[in-house]
Amino acid sequence: MSVQRAGSDETMDAASSPHRASHQLHAFHSWRSCVLCVEQYTFKSPREFSSHLREFHSTKEGGSFICRYGLHGVCPSLPVDGVSDKDYEDHVAKDHILAPGSRGSSSRVSTPTTPAPPNVVEVNRWSVYSSMQNLPAVLNDPQKSRSESIAFFTRTWGSTFIDRVDVAPSPYLLNITRDDFEDYEHKTNVRCRRHEQYSKPAKEKDNDKDLVRILQSKTREAVELARGADLEQIPKLFMQPNFQLEDPETFRQVLPWSQLESSPVKATAPAKACIKQSSRLLQEKLTHYLDIVEVHLAKMISVRSNAFFHAMTSHDELQTNMLSTCQAITLLRDRVHMIDKVLVVDPLKILRLRSCRANAVDVYSKLKMMATVHQTQPTIQLLLSTSEFVGALDLISTTQEVLSLELAGLLSFRHLSSQLSEMEKLIDKMMQTDFLRYACADLTRPLTPGNAQVMEEERLVTILFGMLRQKKFSFVDVYREEAVATIKAIIKQTVIEVISQADDIDVEENVTSLADQMRLLQFSAWLSLLCKVFDTITTLLRRIQVVKNLMCDVVNIAAGKARARGSIGADARDGATALEGTAATPEAAHVHVPLAGEVDVMISDAEHEHLTFHLRELMCSLSDTAHDRCTKLLQAKAKDGFLEKLTAAEFVRLSRDVERFSDDCEAACGRKSTSLRGGLQSHANRFVNRFHEERKQKLSLILDNERWKPADVPSEFQYLIDHIQANGEMCIPPKTESPKIRKPEEFLLVDGERYAVVGTILMLLKMVAEYCECVDDMPGVATDVLTRLVELLKTYNSRSCQLVLGAGALQLVGLKTITTKNLAVASRCLQLMIRFLPLARSHFERKLPPRQHVSVAKHFDQILKDYEDHIREIELKLVAIMGMMIDSQLAKWEAKPPMPSPGMRAICKQVAKLHEAILDLLPSEQINRIFQRVHASFKTKFKQRLTKLNILNNSGPQHALVTSDMTFYMNQLRSLSSVSNMNDEMADIWPNR
Repeated sequence: MSVQRAGSDETMDAASSPHRASHQLHAFHSWRSCVLCVEQYTFKSPREFSSHLREFHSTKEGGSFICRYGLHGVCPSLPVDGVSDKDYEDHVAKDHILAPGSRGSSSRVSTPTTPAPPNVVEVNRWSVYSSMQNLPAVLNDPQKSRSESIAFFTRTWGSTFIDRVDVAPSPYLLNITRDDFEDYEHKTNVRCRRHEQYSKPAKEKDNDKDLVRILQSKTREAVELARGADLEQIPKLFMQPNFQLEDPETFRQVLPWSQLESSPVKATAPAKACIKQSSRLLQEKLTHYLDIVEVHLAKMISVRSNAFFHAMTSHDELQTNMLSTCQAITLLRDRVHMIDKVLVVDPLKILRLRSCRANAVDVYSKLKMMATVHQTQPTIQLLLSTSEFVGALDLISTTQEVLSLELAGLLSFRHLSSQLSEMEKLIDKMMQTDFLRYACADLTRPLTPGNAQVMEEERLVTILFGMLRQKKFSFVDVYREEAVATIKAIIKQTVIEVISQADDIDVEENVTSLADQMRLLQFSAWLSLLCKVFDTITTLLRRIQVVKNLMCDVVNIAAGKARARGSIGADARDGATALEGTAATPEAAHVHVPLAGEVDVMISDAEHEHLTFHLRELMCSLSDTAHDRCTKLLQAKAKDGFLEKLTAAEFVRLSRDVERFSDDCEAACGRKSTSLRGGLQSHANRFVNRFHEERKQKLSLILDNERWKPADVPSEFQYLIDHIQANGEMCIPPKTESPKIRKPEEFLLVDGERYAVVGTILMLLKMVAEYCECVDDMPGVATDVLTRLVELLKTYNSRSCQLVLGAGALQLVGLKTITTKNLAVASRCLQLMIRFLPLARSHFERKLPPRQHVSVAKHFDQILKDYEDHIREIELKLVAIMGMMIDSQLAKWEAKPPMPSPGMRAICKQVAKLHEAILDLLPSEQINRIFQRVHASFKTKFKQRLTKLNILNNSGPQHALVTSDMTFYMNQLRSLSSVSNMNDEMADIWPNR
């Protein structure tokens, strides 16, 4: 049977050879057959193959075709979204017809009935190098106009999308010809011939071997074809791999017994002979098939006999090798069993015991953790009894985390999580209630000036940390509301106490409101009430400021921006930070309670900024509230015009108290509150107006009665000037420093310089000091006061000019004439005022903001210019008076003896009188300047007189007389004590010839 089976295999192999040859032939023509269809179709032309692909291996979706000729119905060479009809035809021609060996290779087909899918790996994939045009380069061609660029979109994309342009040869590349390779070709020809000579014998041998191999292959193919021809006589049924003779259908096809089904008894003799003949033919046919198979088996055995006998000879050796291998395996198994016992079983036992121990430890840890969790509620109650809110909240948070991670799924603790959540909500309410109680107790406790300390600091710190831990930031608003209520209650209580203690209030039956009763208080009692309210609110604000600073430090600690004083681990951390070279965390200066351990970061940076801003605004809001309530007290008192009736001293006292209170509030909150100042501003403006009108009327009245003669200086004015010089600013001496009563002095001494002045200028200096003091008391009206002071100074300048230079004093006070003394005193008064104007200017610059300094300088510079112009006009007036006198004397002068002439004597006498009149009134520099002008005027007028008399510089008798008079004049002029640097040159008095 083995021989027959071998022959059968050989026969089947020979039979399959034509089929393989056919597929090898089709490998070069992939369009001749479809490798995906079960039924093998043979196509005569590529067009039939293309029609087959379109009908069975493509789908049409919309107007697009999708190729399905590939593995799993997907063609790797065409997009899955489909193409047009023309593109589909091009795709089939390019990828399935013209590509040899790329589809349906016979090497991938095992049998005709089970074709292999087409090869999807060896497909020429598309890449950017496959494109024929570059669309961005075409559309962005700078040499194309806009119309040409737009015309691109009307064309069909492809190789003809743009016009082909011949690329000119590059000027940078040389033109290479065949002559350039002659040297190389000559050198390589010699080497090529030598190589061919050496390799010729080897090539001939290889050709002979190839010829033999080709002949053998041809013979083998012929034998195989002959074998295949014999085996083709055997039906294919016997060649099938699933041939089973037990199968009835197979048995019926092999042995057609239908012909013998009729009973041989009933059959006729010819029928029986026919049946017998058929049986004989069938037997001979099967015998023939058997012979063919046996022949093929014998041929196969003869062909493969060498391999068969070689296998038989090596069978004994194989048996020996297998015996030795079994012995080695047995020895190896014994060793493995020993190693397993020594190195595996015992170590595994150790590992198992270790795992059991670890499990036991885990169970113990779980039990211990459960016991700890079971004690959570009593521990929380204990912490809450000592107000340890942060510790209780941390314990709840830790327990919740343990329940959700470590003890998840335990039925005994299934209700504990909800209980802890309820306890957390209860703690939130407890903290809010405790903070409200603390705020009420802290704000309503007795106010003691200078004792701004935090009440129960540890309790407050604990509550604040707990609320920050729970993100409850409402404590700032709660504290603000309680503080506002406290401020209102304190003001009301203070007013009630003062009114109840006042004895001078006549309460009528119709006066029932508290504001009406307060309005009945006298100014001193009402001012003391206001001062008491100011002091009480200031003390309360300082207490609130201390609490606010503590809150800020707690917020900084909770945000990680600061560390608590004396906290455990803080020094070590700061030391490490210093070694690393970074800045250490600043210490909270207002938290005096030591915290156990380092505080975790509870709030983010955004929340920290939010809380810091609200805490900063807390003091500003409370300060504004306090000012608003105090403004109501002020308005209630000013309802019946009480403030307009106050004297200057009383209003100044009120302004000073309001200003002091505003400064205290500004120091506490860091920002100015304008409501109280604004409430007083309107009254202050009316007061300044009344203040100014009083002094302006007083100044006008004094000027109208001024006789412009040097007046004695009372000691109080001299003391005022000394006080101003000592302090370097315009200010009124305090009444406690009353000067010693001394006799009036003739002159006012300023830095050792004497000023002969009238009483009006002394009053004006005092008024200027009062204006500056008014600015100190009421800074809010500094601009108005400046305007009024400038008006007062201009009033004095203009009015004094009218009275002296304009001779208005002749009618008002009955002066006979305006003398040189009057003019000199008026000039000296203006100089004294100029001396103190810079002090007044600097005083206002200190009180006004820098943006108004330009206005201050402008006002005072204008006043200074007006005063200097006035002084200059007075000097010119003095020179004009002397000029008139010189004109009257020179009109009668003649060059006749005796000499000096009477006219010249009269002129020198008047000059001496002028010098004597102003000597004690004006400074020497000004006197010298006046006499220089008088001398120049005299020379001009004397030259005119000589010209009129026709007296020339000819050394004649008249020339000698003139020279004698001029010598007398110059000697008299030089004798004046305050005249110096006089020009002695007299050549310019002579007329030109």
